[in-house]
Amino acid sequence: MKYMLLIHNRPGYVEELPEADRAELIDQVDTVMKELSASGELIRGEALAYPSQTRTVRVRDGLPAVTNGPFIATAEQFAGYLLVDCDSQERAIEIATRWPDARHYAMEVRPVTHQSGPQV
Repeated sequence: MKYMLLIHNRPGYVEELPEADRAELIDQVDTVMKELSASGELIRGEALAYPSQTRTVRVRDGLPAVTNGPFIATAEQFAGYLLVDCDSQERAIEIATRWPDARHYAMEVRPVTHQSGPQV
């Protein structure tokens, strides 16, 4: 089963860390990514740009409205994701608990129920 692990944190959080803490965080991420690659569970993961670079599109009564920023007002951001293919939701949760942002902010674990695109 595929699960999307949504990474949440605060814009600027990583850059504000002391160098030693930032290096430790990066090492933790690298460790998890290497393990998931070796186990075959990692499909892909990407970081996202800051919310200030986000545009939200809504269509109401047939008219598009584009606004700056994320779809909700919050001090946190959807910062990136991992797409993993693992045996159970419990395993996906286990992976999410190891991600550094889970200790300071949050990780969401959602089953992927449909895929589309050129390679599907």
